[in-house]
Amino acid sequence: VCRGSRLSSMWSYALSAARSSSLWSALCRIFQRTYCPNRHRNTIFALSSGHGKCGVAVIRTSGPASGAALLRLTSRKELPQPRRVTLSEIADPVSGEPLDRGLVLWFPGPQSFTGEDCSEFHVHGGPAVITGVLQALGHLPGLRLAEAGEFTKRAFQNKKLDLTEVEGLGDLIHAETEAQRRQALRQMAGELGQLYNSWTQNLLRLMLQ
Repeated sequence: VCRGSRLSSMWSYALSAARSSSLWSALCRIFQRTYCPNRHRNTIFALSSGHGKCGVAVIRTSGPASGAALLRLTSRKELPQPRRVTLSEIADPVSGEPLDRGLVLWFPGPQSFTGEDCSEFHVHGGPAVITGVLQALGHLPGLRLAEAGEFTKRAFQNKKLDLTEVEGLGDLIHAETEAQRRQALRQMAGELGQLYNSWTQNLLRLMLQ
């Protein structure tokens, strides 16, 4: 009875996966449920560019308080036009002390990397400037420093990237040769995911025959 029950469950699962277009998408949904995004999650922030002294550093936020954070640090009354670079003074919202003069960008969700409201601060890459901006963001309510890989995790949870594209993004960041770069770009473009989906469809057709 147990064996028959297991076979019946497997058959039902196969039919369900076939109806939902592919086993791969079903597996992705399982992962997304496992790491289900919290609707009341905090807004995260982090230095997105490399550490160390550099000409320009990029600090990114993602979450519901991104717009408010951008307004607080720039003392603007309105958010800039989406995906338009805007030159602005950046100051500590608590003390009012100027931190830098840089470029800011506003990416309202879901048209952003993570699928959430995002903002970016492009500032001079000196340690004092970067530390000052990060500390200013950390003083705002509802914001916290991001964990390693958390921006990509949120992009996956919000279906902006699938698992193969996440892996391709990691490969692209660590690519050291032209061949590695080309392979990572192809994977990020969905080539590997499409291959897996075609294999899945063929296997499902064989199972249902």
